[in-house]
Formats: sequence, C-alpha cells, structure tokens
Amino acid sequence: MKKEPSPQRAKQTDSRWLSIVGSNIQLQRKLAGLTQEELAEAADLAPRTIQKIEAGAITILISTLRRIRRAIGCSYEVLLAEEK
Repeated sequence: MKKEPSPQRAKQTDSRWLSIVGSNIQLQRKLAGLTQEELAEAADLAPRTIQKIEAGAITILISTLRRIRRAIGCSYEVLLAEEK
C-alpha cells in the first residue's frame, strides 16, 4: 500500500507544480505575442488573475486552464510539461 505524503511534502509539491505551470503559461503567452492583459481579455479573466497564475501564487482550476489554453492556442501537454 502506498503511503500518503505528509501535508508539508504535498504542499511543496503543489507549489512546485503551480510554479511550473505558471512559467509555461508565461512562456507560451509571450511566444503567442500576447500581453497579460490581452490574454486575460481573450480568456475572460482578470489581468490580476493571469499575473498570479504566472507567478505560481494561486491554484488553477481546470476550467481556467482550458480558457487560457484556448486563448493561447497550445496544448495541455505544453502547459503541464515538467522542466527538463
């Protein structure tokens, strides 16, 4: 039986993934030639939300990730890719 990670370990893992996804969104946004404001408008989100997501400061709902992905025009795989 697999042991559950400690709450502290799980929080560190969550923070790491939020940072990775935020960095990937920022990179893809820039490659698409969009500002944070333009992405926010295209994804029907507040510009501050985009800022927080790119900074890895907030949890991202799947529905929000889908809106961002569509606005940027890239795949989920690109946005969720782990750093190599």
